[in-house]
Amino acid sequence: MTRWRPLPDALPWEARHLVERLRVLKDRTGLSLAELARRTAYSKSSWQRYLSGAKQPPRGAVQALCRVAGAEQARLLALWDLADRAWPHGRAGSAGMSVTAGTAVPAGPAEPAADVPPAGAEYRRWRAAALVSFAVIVVLLAGLLWVLPTGSG
Repeated sequence: MTRWRPLPDALPWEARHLVERLRVLKDRTGLSLAELARRTAYSKSSWQRYLSGAKQPPRGAVQALCRVAGAEQARLLALWDLADRAWPHGRAGSAGMSVTAGTAVPAGPAEPAADVPPAGAEYRRWRAAALVSFAVIVVLLAGLLWVLPTGSG
C-alpha cells in the first residue's frame, strides 16, 4: 500500500474526496505509478500530479483507472463531475494553486481575468451553445442562398 502525502489544504472537499477515492483504487490495483502509466494513456508524472491533488485528473484518466482496477465507473464519474465544478478554474495548479516540488501549495488570491473563458463543465456548456449557434447560422445562410434568385430568368 502506498504512503500518500497529505492533500493540499486549499483543495476543495469535492476534489479531495475524488483524489482519495482514486488513491484507494490505485492502491487496490497493486500497480506502481509506472505500471499504471503503461496500462493507461497517462504518464507516470501525470498520475503523480492527479493523485497528489496538484492537478485535476481528466475524466478519461478516472475511466482508465476504473478499467484497470475493474471498478464501476458511475460513482467515480459522479464524483469527478462534482470535483470538476469545485476545482479552482477546473484544474488545480492554475489560479488557486501552484505546483512546487511535486506538491500543491496555495498561490494566494487570484483575480480572474475578464477575457478568460469559463472553466470545466461551464466551459463545455458554453462551447456547446456556441457550436449550436454557429450551426444554426450556417443552416439559415444556406437556406437563404438556396432561396435567393440566381439572376437568370
